[in-house]
Amino acid sequence: MGGVEVVAAGKKKLKEFIDLPYNLYRHDPHWVPPLRMAVKELLDCKKHPFYKNAEAEFFLAQRDGRTVGRIAAIVDRNYNQFHNEQTGFFGFFECIDDAAVAEALLRRAREWVFEKGARRLLGPVNPSTNYECGLLVEGFDSDPMVMMTYNPPYYARLMEQVGLRKAKDLLAYSSPSDKVKLKKIEHAAERAFTNNGVRVRPIDMKDFDGEVARVWEVYCAAWSRNWGFVPMSREEFILMGKEMKQILKPELVLIGEVDGRMVGFALALPDVNQALKPARGRLFPTGLLKILYYQRLIKSVRVLALGVVQEHRASGVAAGFYATLVHNALKLGYEHSEMSWILEDNILMNRSLEVMGAKRYKSYRIYEWS
Repeated sequence: MGGVEVVAAGKKKLKEFIDLPYNLYRHDPHWVPPLRMAVKELLDCKKHPFYKNAEAEFFLAQRDGRTVGRIAAIVDRNYNQFHNEQTGFFGFFECIDDAAVAEALLRRAREWVFEKGARRLLGPVNPSTNYECGLLVEGFDSDPMVMMTYNPPYYARLMEQVGLRKAKDLLAYSSPSDKVKLKKIEHAAERAFTNNGVRVRPIDMKDFDGEVARVWEVYCAAWSRNWGFVPMSREEFILMGKEMKQILKPELVLIGEVDGRMVGFALALPDVNQALKPARGRLFPTGLLKILYYQRLIKSVRVLALGVVQEHRASGVAAGFYATLVHNALKLGYEHSEMSWILEDNILMNRSLEVMGAKRYKSYRIYEWS
């Protein structure tokens, strides 16, 4: 076997970068192929708003003329300015089971971000914690939910062989909707509604753009102290809102208000991965029909955001969100929910989910290398 060569993908080789996972995972029963057009849009450094405040380079690992791995090296100026750090990121990592290939890729990404002034490498993020992130290290026996990652078990071994170490674990909890123990939550929600003037309502789809703009302000305030938080630009947030609009259910996008002021929001999305999987990454010629067909059969939701601004966290808004989400999900016919991701050291949230009867079933890891 020849040596490993790492080359910049550039425009000419970007298709190879996009295509690699479709080859690596073609026999894996749990991988969900993303739509190729969506991946291409996310990697477009000239058009996607993420890159207005970031730089990225995409690399391919090749051996004997064959592409055997890929990685993105990312410098997120928003992150470094917000945290006053000099951190670089890696993402979109895919690799054959070969430590030499993994090391060549990770070393090249590290070199690239260090040349840009970084002092450590963190990842995987695709391309930040606001998108898919983390390496799956526990829970390989089921498909990932919408906007969650999936990878073979050997990826964690490759990371550790190269010298990367755990920075933080992100947890996913699973619960059948009809088995959620809601008594304590409902009592807390009732007190919030009655005593604290809390109101929980669905998003107003007639004023969708205005609602998204207001949610962006709450998001910036409510998540600002979280580990790994990256502030999204307004433009980036609005684009994500437009993309989610195609699949969201208004009853599962909740706004929390106190005295008429928005103080929190909760977002659960139907698990469209169940519809995307049969399409195999393509809309045409039959992918769109498959997505439309299987979309009607989705029975799971993922709760992917639930936040309240600091001064109202004791008001019971979160309890109101949980109670309303569960009731609405059952009413809409959803039988199962995933709550993800939650930081491993978010003790209050983890305990609350366990009290409600949810079970931890997947773990994702962010690695660092200095």
